[in-house]
Amino acid sequence: MATDRLSDLEDTAWRGFLTTHDRLWRALEASLATVPVTMAEYSVLALLGAAGPAGMRMSDLAERRVMSTGGFTRLADRLERRGLIERRRSGLDGRSIEAVLTREGRALLRKAWRRHHADLRDLFFDRLDEDDLRHLADIWTRLDPAATATPDGTHTDGS
Repeated sequence: MATDRLSDLEDTAWRGFLTTHDRLWRALEASLATVPVTMAEYSVLALLGAAGPAGMRMSDLAERRVMSTGGFTRLADRLERRGLIERRRSGLDGRSIEAVLTREGRALLRKAWRRHHADLRDLFFDRLDEDDLRHLADIWTRLDPAATATPDGTHTDGS
């Protein structure tokens, strides 16, 4: 039966998540600022880096970044003005717009990756063991709205 209040354990878990997220986000953002790139910019550059030379459709990038179209367009405008990405018409349908990393964008991304990965290890991964990481990975999978639970509580991915 649901109540209006969280249990002590629920409250501790939720507040711990929020506090840890905020602390890590601020530390990671401050470190990336030395590159210089914001977390939002880094996440777009990283998605484009993973996509390779073909880049990604702007609409797919906005969806993956969980941003409004307008907000994402402003972010892409900044990246393009800085010479880090370029936009071009899709070679597949000619209607959609794709973003690709420029040479400068790839160079900045390599620098940002090194900084970000070192920070993640120092602030997060080195403080956890493999079992902790497996548990977290399982939790994030279970909380993913795309993961569909079956009546017995397992997920379609077998977890």
